[in-house]
Amino acid sequence: MGISMGPNQYGKAEVRIVTVDRSTPRHAIKDLNVSTSLRGDLDEVHLSGDNAKVLPTDTQKNTVYAFAKQQPIGEIEDFALRLGRHFVSSAEGINGARILIDEYAWQRIPVEGTGHDHSFSRASDEKRTTAVTIDGDQAHVVSGLKDLVVLKSTGSEFWGYPKDEYTTLPETNDRILATAVTARWRYLHTDVDWAKSFESVRATMLEAFATTHSLALQQSLYEMGKAALEAHPELAEVRLSLPNKHHFLVDLSPFGLENDNEVFFAADRPYGLIEGVVRRDDVEDAPMAWYSTAEF
Repeated sequence: MGISMGPNQYGKAEVRIVTVDRSTPRHAIKDLNVSTSLRGDLDEVHLSGDNAKVLPTDTQKNTVYAFAKQQPIGEIEDFALRLGRHFVSSAEGINGARILIDEYAWQRIPVEGTGHDHSFSRASDEKRTTAVTIDGDQAHVVSGLKDLVVLKSTGSEFWGYPKDEYTTLPETNDRILATAVTARWRYLHTDVDWAKSFESVRATMLEAFATTHSLALQQSLYEMGKAALEAHPELAEVRLSLPNKHHFLVDLSPFGLENDNEVFFAADRPYGLIEGVVRRDDVEDAPMAWYSTAEF
């Protein structure tokens, strides 16, 4: 029985970088978490420790900082494409790169009715994301968001499910539906207005979540992905991960009080986790390498 080296990659994870655009008195900031991974002819470093083709991860980190200085970061997709193409074109033995970026949103602090020129507050836990894969001369972009917390105070039901001797959950035709959305959508090409597309996909999915009378979180997932694909021809598929942030009705009867869906206990764990892919029938599946190893 022989033994050989399988697929592999290496890089620098979670390079935190904040830039300040001082070109005008009204500053702008970009706050990113960047991870780089390189692939290629790297068998020898694993088999014999030969580092001849191993661009140091520290060099990859420094490249992120230098690129942020040499040219404005712009949209995270463009920044990731520049980094990935640079590594593939300049590093010996490297024929593939994967760049992952999370962007943290900041908003201007309002002062006398307008946003301050150089003072900001963190908008929320929500992050904009992109995963760019460079494979030779081809580029593939998967963008999205994570930790977008949403809630419907009505318009959600859950009933008709199988019941056995271990079932205690009561059926309901009126419940709180809440989740923290992680969504990633694969683009068919790179000729895209990234900022416009992101804002539009996000708004479309939120509208679908709000307007769908949901009989199951799975149904909401499908309607969100379907709406995004119908409104955005540049997308091939949408992958959604929706933890069910349970809100349980508090029993107030011991206190002689009725609870007409007004008082809830918000449980953080355990939680249901609903995941799925909504895709176009006429588009090829994406190689799993285009996605994070943490994704389904």
